[in-house]
Amino acid sequence: MKLEKNSAYTVKNVNCAIELLEILAENPTSASLIQLTEKIGLNRNNTFRLLATLCEKGVVERDPINGNYQLGAYSVVLAQKFLRYASVVNYAHPVMEGLARKHHEAVYMTVAKEDEVLFLDMVDCEQHIKAAPLVGKRFPFFTNSAGKVIKALESREFLEKFLSKRSRKLGGADFAKLATELEEIRSRGVAVDNGGLGEGIISVAVAIRDYAGKVVGAITMLGPSFRMLTERLENEIIPSMLEEAEILSGKFGYAPS
Repeated sequence: MKLEKNSAYTVKNVNCAIELLEILAENPTSASLIQLTEKIGLNRNNTFRLLATLCEKGVVERDPINGNYQLGAYSVVLAQKFLRYASVVNYAHPVMEGLARKHHEAVYMTVAKEDEVLFLDMVDCEQHIKAAPLVGKRFPFFTNSAGKVIKALESREFLEKFLSKRSRKLGGADFAKLATELEEIRSRGVAVDNGGLGEGIISVAVAIRDYAGKVVGAITMLGPSFRMLTERLENEIIPSMLEEAEILSGKFGYAPS
């Protein structure tokens, strides 16, 4: 549903901030405070405060010499993130639909988000017993198969640094166990987790890579443990997911060496 500008559900300052970004994006040169104030219909003080907030976040930059404004470097970073997530979902969704139809289990597209995994998109199954939808939810990396497969396939140097920062928190035995598990995931290309996303829930994840070999996300299948039996995982689900992951990675330009 499209909201009108004066709708009771909208926030005026958010609308104005977006308008400022649109104006700056369409302007080939920088714009002055007076110009921007006239275009969005706020007073000068409120416009300045909005711009100061956007500058603080790095989305807008102010020229220290003439005081004019233009889009900041972080706006490019945001745009790249939006495009990356959009392309990941667009490419992955048909693959997810095929896996969900074939195996009758829920399938997700998951991506790394800071120190967590974000469940970005979902194709549900028609089973009567299934896990609650997880789209939009975030979980720490090592509580689920998606996070483990994403981290396991990072460069060895990066992974060693990442683990070393957490070795004290985990303790010797737990750290050694996690390091061994990640090495096994790295060699197989698939992660399986039992209980990390809920009691009795098994998740299976395979990584998706881009042209540079970097992991852009993971396809993750969830199901109750009484359906996700070891024999079924090893003989049906994992081979199928690995095959689809290879095809999907190819669409991002990945070519195994």
